[in-house]
Amino acid sequence: MRSHYCGHLDESHIGQEVILYGWMHRRRDHGGVIFIDLRDREGISQVVYDPESRESFAAAERVRSEYVLRVKGLVRRRPEGTENPAMPTGAIEVLGRELEILNTAETPPFQLDSEDHEVSEENRLRYRYIDLRRPQMQQRIRTRARVSRIIRDFLDSAGFLDIETPMLTKATPEGARDYLVPSRTHNGSFFALPQSPQLFKQLLMMSGMDRYYQIVRCFRDEDLRADRQPEFTQLDIETAFIKEDEMMDIMENLIRTLFKQVLDVELPNPFPRMTYAEAMRRFASDKPDLRIPLELVDVADVMKDVEFKVFSGPANHPNGRVAALRLPKGGGLTRKEIDDYTAFVGIYGAKGLAYIKVNDLNAGREGLQSPILKFLPDTAINTIMQRTGAQDGDLVFFGADKSTIVNEAMGALRVKLGHDLNMLEGQWRPLWVVDFPMFEWDEKENRWGAIHHPFTAPREADINKLEDKPGECLSRAYDMVLNGTEIGGGSQRIYRAHVQEKVFRLLGIKDEEAQEKFGFLLEALKYGCPPHGGIAFGLDRLVMLMTGASSIREVMAFPKTQTAACLLTSAPSEVSEAQLRELGIRLRKPQAQSEKEKA
Repeated sequence: MRSHYCGHLDESHIGQEVILYGWMHRRRDHGGVIFIDLRDREGISQVVYDPESRESFAAAERVRSEYVLRVKGLVRRRPEGTENPAMPTGAIEVLGRELEILNTAETPPFQLDSEDHEVSEENRLRYRYIDLRRPQMQQRIRTRARVSRIIRDFLDSAGFLDIETPMLTKATPEGARDYLVPSRTHNGSFFALPQSPQLFKQLLMMSGMDRYYQIVRCFRDEDLRADRQPEFTQLDIETAFIKEDEMMDIMENLIRTLFKQVLDVELPNPFPRMTYAEAMRRFASDKPDLRIPLELVDVADVMKDVEFKVFSGPANHPNGRVAALRLPKGGGLTRKEIDDYTAFVGIYGAKGLAYIKVNDLNAGREGLQSPILKFLPDTAINTIMQRTGAQDGDLVFFGADKSTIVNEAMGALRVKLGHDLNMLEGQWRPLWVVDFPMFEWDEKENRWGAIHHPFTAPREADINKLEDKPGECLSRAYDMVLNGTEIGGGSQRIYRAHVQEKVFRLLGIKDEEAQEKFGFLLEALKYGCPPHGGIAFGLDRLVMLMTGASSIREVMAFPKTQTAACLLTSAPSEVSEAQLRELGIRLRKPQAQSEKEKA
């Protein structure tokens, strides 16, 4: 039985006999004295073996990387000059008296004793059980566990009930493809794994549960990227008889508590709030990173009559935007760097990236440098310089196109410039974004779509606009943003059946389809549904930010690859014909294989 974890030992344990268990992290033989760094989930302790303890010393000579050991010894202060301030246990060491090799190990496929050692992600995921032994990964998983515990403690004390919802449920349209599970007992029918517990948590409010939360697994069959996984963890919250301001106050307190207890960071009280319209106007994003001191300025009004069609076209189009982005001291950018940024915005559909270098503002047009100057009158140039606040040595970029393209391209450029040029101010900048539009027009589908989801409530003053002016409706939604990442999104929900039916019809969900997919919800709304609202936080994403990880895969114990595969278990995998027959399923062979068999 262990007496202590390796990482817990300090000067208060000097003189105590301890029993430790762990893995051999590193071994050094210094002229007849053997040093073993023993590692467990809490950290590393240095254990010293000298030839006086013959049996233990002989065992220490046989120890190799990742051997599993039991150590018994006496904690003592390290000799003066040998302390290691970089280690939490660097002031002490254990004089080994016993050493038992519990298990040997083959040479690991990659080094664990250096965080700088380059290891391919494929190898790390293939041997995840070894990768998880690395101190950095151990720390991340421990932080994740601590975050979950603090969340539970906070919400329990605030009167929320931890309630589970089903994993096998009905397929409903929620923005991504469902993972389907065939039913053996209902041949030909399928369950769906939940994309979120949205409908069930609303039903819990109708059940009188009042305050619900759950740290829940969710599933979405969608294309992946750094912050996406086919299965992910969500902190799901719903409350009845509470308005958005009260809900946002509680959630702020939760996040402040997390950061204080986990990172000893004081977040602002209260969090700043910004409307969706302001966020898009100033930062071209509904999740702006406020650490970056760059803002967009609209200049369409001064471009309407210019000869340059690249500017005048979008300036006169109802869905166009012309925006300027001033980069302080950006005049030092080389032509190649500007070309690289032009290629970058092209990823987002921008056809180019116009610019003006400000060499000498007092010299007027002659003090500026740009291929577009010949197309712009002095009045337009002067207005742009004044409106952007340009100074000598600055560079002003321009975006001109459909609003969606300008926002995506210039919003991404703003973030890239901020990171490339080390312009970030402050470590943590939280923000609430509010007053989202209820709907956006889908040009491909030629219909309205919900900005959040179809259960988000419109502002009371906008309910009458649902049928004739849906584009003017604002929702009662609220997103929490941290450092340019949305960590939580929520809203007040529709709690009256006739309003929900109106929204379904507006979204092109016909009455028959609504009954088929959401009939149970529509029926429940008729039996005394209270006003209610909620929010969901991406737990993986939150822990990723708090630990400084580059991807949510770095804070998950067993993540999938970019192609939604598990390299550790080789999932997904084929199943037997017998299993398929039992489920009433027959696989269709790929076309190429069928043609080959016919030949």
